Amino acid sequence: MHEQNICESLLALAVKHAEQAHATRILRIYLVVGEYSGVVDESVEFYFNFLSKGTIAEGADIEFMHIPAQLRCRNCDTMFVPEQLNLHCPNCNEQQVEIASGKEMYLESLEVE
Repeated sequence: MHEQNICESLLALAVKHAEQAHATRILRIYLVVGEYSGVVDESVEFYFNFLSKGTIAEGADIEFMHIPAQLRCRNCDTMFVPEQLNLHCPNCNEQQVEIASGKEMYLESLEVE
């Protein structure tokens, strides 16, 4: 259900930037979504299509650019991409890790007319 709140913010941000550019219509929205963000593409599309009715974003396509998760070992500072559920550092085999990337979700750009 958090996708509804995400889409409300996404729509407001997209319309604000499109209007600042004196656009009359938003054609495409490029959205960056991290692997660990918890965002479901289909839910975003559903809520966005519903919420954007009657706005300059109505009918806009959303292009999802997925960012893989990347972890950093707190023990040896190695950065690595986890394999499935294996969170052990490939360098020192410790499991003291933090998420360095993969939780992000942001509006990258717009295509407008």
